[in-house]
Amino acid sequence: MPLISRRHLPLTLAPVLGLRAARLSRIGVQLYTLRTVLPKQPLETLRAVEEIGYAEVEAVGGDLPKIWDALTRTQLKPVSVHLDVPLFLGDPAGLGPALDDAKQKGFSFVVCPWVPPDQRSPEAMLRLGDSLNRAGKLARERGLTLCYHNHAFEFAPLDGGTMLSRLMKQTDPALVQLEFDIMWSQVAGVDPVKILEQYPGRVPLLHIKNVQAGVGPRFDERVPREAFRDAGGGVIDIARVLKAANRLGTKHFFVEQDQTPGPPLESLRISHEYLRGLDY
Repeated sequence: MPLISRRHLPLTLAPVLGLRAARLSRIGVQLYTLRTVLPKQPLETLRAVEEIGYAEVEAVGGDLPKIWDALTRTQLKPVSVHLDVPLFLGDPAGLGPALDDAKQKGFSFVVCPWVPPDQRSPEAMLRLGDSLNRAGKLARERGLTLCYHNHAFEFAPLDGGTMLSRLMKQTDPALVQLEFDIMWSQVAGVDPVKILEQYPGRVPLLHIKNVQAGVGPRFDERVPREAFRDAGGGVIDIARVLKAANRLGTKHFFVEQDQTPGPPLESLRISHEYLRGLDY
């Protein structure tokens, strides 16, 4: 009798055969999504996030002094924090204290969130790689993991590869990993699953958002505000991405919306409901 693949089974039959489809058990949120409301009402906003059902948060380092007390009054788990870019590019003296603070607050990951346009040449990416290696060593000494967060420019073609492949080759996998934003790879015309497969075991963090049809390919962030979509509302097959991410070692999944069509909390609610009900 031939083996039966789960993906060819009706969902009602799969559990009977012990082939239950997977679902996300813990969903996180990147608090940047709430930047217009969180500083004004930190405790009320974070409790609303908790009530929706989110379990983990990724914070923005510069905002921590304003929200930390409120965050500690919830059950939301601080997992990752985006640190200020100058700490990685031009202010290395401040990096150690920032890492110490992240460790003391219970974060496990620190992230270089982006690089400005004037730091996006092939040569600058090599320098960035060296800088991230040094930062990653400092992070590892403190029991933290450093990640780099992509946008679209990293997928620009370069010498048979891309800007991202150059950066990933320049960095030590033991020191620098990737926080993969699937929407920006889609904007660049790159299948998110192919990136996950290219870097197995090196993508512990995933940013989940979607994008409307007909955007890109382009290698910058200049997309229309309305191009940003909630998790289930665009052209990316989220279930296919989650299946690959789960197989290839991703540990934490954060919903992030750069822009939202309405109130950000409502967008987070829509994405959470979609993801909680999604089999993959």
